[in-house]
Amino acid sequence: MKFDARGCTQAWRQVLIAFAAAATLAASALAQPQASADPASAVVFRFATVGDSRQDPKNKSLDGQDRRWLQNTRVLARMLEEISAHRAQALIFNGDMVMGYTHDQAQLEREYAYWRGMVAGLMERGTYVLPVPGNHEMQMPTPQPNGKSVKLAQPELVDAWRANMADLIVDEARWQRTTGLALGGWNPDNNPAIGSDGVSSSQRQLSYSLDAGPVHIAVINTDPVGHDSAAPVAWLREDLAAARARGAKRFFVFGHKMAFSYDFNPHLADKETGLEVRPAEREAFWDVIEAFGATYFCGHEHIYHASQPRASDGGRAWQVIVGSGGSPFAAAPGEGSRASDRMYAWAEVAVHGDGSTEIVVRGFDDHLGPTQVIEQWSLP
Repeated sequence: MKFDARGCTQAWRQVLIAFAAAATLAASALAQPQASADPASAVVFRFATVGDSRQDPKNKSLDGQDRRWLQNTRVLARMLEEISAHRAQALIFNGDMVMGYTHDQAQLEREYAYWRGMVAGLMERGTYVLPVPGNHEMQMPTPQPNGKSVKLAQPELVDAWRANMADLIVDEARWQRTTGLALGGWNPDNNPAIGSDGVSSSQRQLSYSLDAGPVHIAVINTDPVGHDSAAPVAWLREDLAAARARGAKRFFVFGHKMAFSYDFNPHLADKETGLEVRPAEREAFWDVIEAFGATYFCGHEHIYHASQPRASDGGRAWQVIVGSGGSPFAAAPGEGSRASDRMYAWAEVAVHGDGSTEIVVRGFDDHLGPTQVIEQWSLP
């Protein structure tokens, strides 16, 4: 029998090509999330949320970098890296990304530019960043006739916000390219109207909303000029109702100031306040959150805490404070009631096609130890 080396070589080449193709397919299957046989049970949107990464210039222990840029660079960089590794499609950042509180435009622009530079890589790796205005972006300590100072929202700071954040709110083409999802329910003119909700100036790019698959995201400005520490209740009610009519199955609201403060130490006299300074409006706001089964993510209090504020009355809606993005902790050493009171923490959320949701809160301690799961729960 005559040996045909060329034929043998060609046959082996075909075998090797087939083997390589099979190996490539197997590797690809391992690398990609497995598609569910039931589309309703597949995860269709993943996002992360945190807030409050700015530093305090009064902190004597800041290194040269953070003293100049007033950012907790080390903590924020680590969080962004882990959020990217977990393949979040969006990061909603709940305010106080800059120290602000200044009329020095050059200083303010520098702080914004540094934060934008830190999150730029996250955008390029597949996580769209949606910013939420906080009091440090909106307000300024303002002297009063009685000699005291009150933090009040200022038009010039609203202008600075738009100048530095407008391109993120929202670039439709970039959203779709980054998240892989169509931008639904987006209308740049959908924001609280002047004359309602205590609003006296344009809320464009301050309060806004959009759909991501079955998920509705509503961002609210909790410090509108002339009506600080308030939520736009009427606008939010109409916005969530419109989203429900479009078919939204899960509702998330993001604001800076918490509706219910976390009393981590009842013996402390000086405590951060949120929307409770306007009790009737706060309760009306929470009525809307409960009515739509929404979850409210916020910051302002530099701590992590999740609660169901009306659980004793049968309420099921969650408030999740994730103001733990690097700013000085609300709880000084020894003051907290839980270990997580002094942990840098963020929430990761996975929403399925049927609206069912898993929330996982991850974080690391103030010594920058290993990342751990702090808490997790599901929303049916």
